[in-house]
Amino acid sequence: MTAKPEVTGFFEPRTWSIQYVVADPQTRKCAIVDPVLDYDERSGATATREADKLLGFIADKGYEVEWILDTHPHADHFSAAQYLKEKTGAPTAIGEKVTAVQKLWKDIYNWPELREDGSQWDKLFADGETFKVGNVPAKVMFSPGHTLASITYVIGDAAFVHDTLFMPDSGTARADFPGGDAATLWKSIQAILALPDETRIFTGHDYQPDGRQPMWESTVVEQKANNIHMARYDTVEQFIAVREARDKTLPMPKLILHALQINTNAGRLPEPEANGRRYLKIPLNALEGAAW
Repeated sequence: MTAKPEVTGFFEPRTWSIQYVVADPQTRKCAIVDPVLDYDERSGATATREADKLLGFIADKGYEVEWILDTHPHADHFSAAQYLKEKTGAPTAIGEKVTAVQKLWKDIYNWPELREDGSQWDKLFADGETFKVGNVPAKVMFSPGHTLASITYVIGDAAFVHDTLFMPDSGTARADFPGGDAATLWKSIQAILALPDETRIFTGHDYQPDGRQPMWESTVVEQKANNIHMARYDTVEQFIAVREARDKTLPMPKLILHALQINTNAGRLPEPEANGRRYLKIPLNALEGAAW
C-alpha cells in the first residue's frame, strides 16, 4: 500500500501560488514545497509573511522540517527557500538541470559572478533519484517543458507537479519561457499521467477560472478524464498547436525579470551595496516577441 502523507496547501493570492507542507504523520517529519517570499513590485518591498505562516503551521503541528524543496526556478514569485533554511536549518533542494537555467539567465542578466553549478542549493536531485520525508518514500521525476529544470516530486501517493498540469478546468502550463518547449511538456505530462490513477496531483498555481474558489488537488484519473487539454487532444501535434497558439497571446509574468534574479540564486536577495540597499537588475528588451 502506498504511503499517504498529510498534505496542506497554502494559497498565496498575489501570485496565485500554492505552497505545501508535506508531512509523515508517524514521524512528524515534513517537507516544504515551493515556498513564497513576499514581494511588492510597486514599492520594491519584501516580507516573510507567507513563509512565517508556514513556520507557524509547522510549529502548531509539532512537525520537524526535513527538506525545503523547489520544483524549478519560478518566474512569478520569489522563493523563500533561503529564508526558511536560515530559520529551520533544513537543506534546500531542486533538480540538477537548474544549472542550465542558471547558464541561460546568467547571460540574460550579464551576471558574471553568478555561480552556474547549482551550489547555491544543498542538494541537486537527478531524474529518478529517491529520498524520504520521514518514513514516506519519495522520488524525483524530471518534468521539463515549462522550464529546462522543472521536476515533479512524488512523495508517497502525492505528486507535486507545479507548472505542468493545472486543475482540470485550467489545462496545462505555458511553454514559451526561455528554455521552454511544448513537445517536451507533453512528454513530461504523459509520464505524470502514467502514475497510478489514485495518485493525488498537487499543482503549483490556480488562477480561479470563472471566479471560483482556489483549488489545487486532483487525481491522475481526474486529470485524464477532465483536463481541458489532456482529455481533449490525443496527439502531441494537436497539443503543440493549441499550446503554442495560446502562449502567443500571453504576456510575460509581471515578475519574471525580478524573480529569476532571485530564484536562480536559491532565493537569495542581491547583496547590499555600499549604501546598505539591495538592488534588482532588470534587462531591457531581453524577451523579444513577448505579447504586451
